[in-house]
Amino acid sequence: MIRTLSLFEPEPLRFMSLTSGSCGNCYYIGTTVEGILIDAGIGARTIRKRLKKAGVDFDTILGVFITHDHSDHIKGVGGLGEKMGKPIFSTIGVLSHINENLTVQPKLSTASRREIRKNETIGIGNFSVTAFNVIHDGHDNMGYRVEYEGDVIVIATDLGDITDEVSRHLMQAQHIVIESNYDDEMLMNGPYPQTLKNRISSGNGHLSNRKASEWMRKHWTPQMKDVFLCHLSAQNNTPELAYNSMSNALEQAGAKDGETVRLKVLPRRMESDLMIL
Repeated sequence: MIRTLSLFEPEPLRFMSLTSGSCGNCYYIGTTVEGILIDAGIGARTIRKRLKKAGVDFDTILGVFITHDHSDHIKGVGGLGEKMGKPIFSTIGVLSHINENLTVQPKLSTASRREIRKNETIGIGNFSVTAFNVIHDGHDNMGYRVEYEGDVIVIATDLGDITDEVSRHLMQAQHIVIESNYDDEMLMNGPYPQTLKNRISSGNGHLSNRKASEWMRKHWTPQMKDVFLCHLSAQNNTPELAYNSMSNALEQAGAKDGETVRLKVLPRRMESDLMIL
């Protein structure tokens, strides 16, 4: 049977990762008629190509929201903003540092920049977007809560720990994109110098499999329908370790992948499937 939408039924919300990791980060949230991007850590032409491959019309992208100013999150903003005319949203703290990054070419002009403030909700199309503070070693780092027709998706990446503020937003979401960057043992026994190991595992670094899973074990509720694990390290993690850690935590909380929740590890270098939320 072919399913048709009634005149009053909203378009279903869709999500995909275009890339997720130190090689680049970019996420799409949208419907068939409008959408937004979170971060642009790969080239603008690659973003456009991967959206087209998934059947997403690039012209429906209303804007790009940036979490922080590290290269793997902003490499493509110049092309998206200056060449393709997409407004780039972030706080003044992030926007003021983007053009200092050598990977950003061309530089963002005032016309491309849109200043937002943390904990203030803005409307863009039929989406409501709220930035919230996360702890990381970039400038003025943030996660995003996106609401559409009562559906809430929260993206929390590049954060050293889950603070009360982050937890509050995650608790309101049906769909969670959360960092699961490293396995403690792999990091500790790996080839990185000790200073880098300390930076990654500090409260200003990245979120481990253990921390992400412990939070979910304590806080999962039946409203949480999707858990997507993002920003896995190539050197200090594997998809299997991240998945098993979170899957075990969800089972301890009373949830099971494929039954009460959908659990997926987002690929590092390639795009994920386009998923209906």
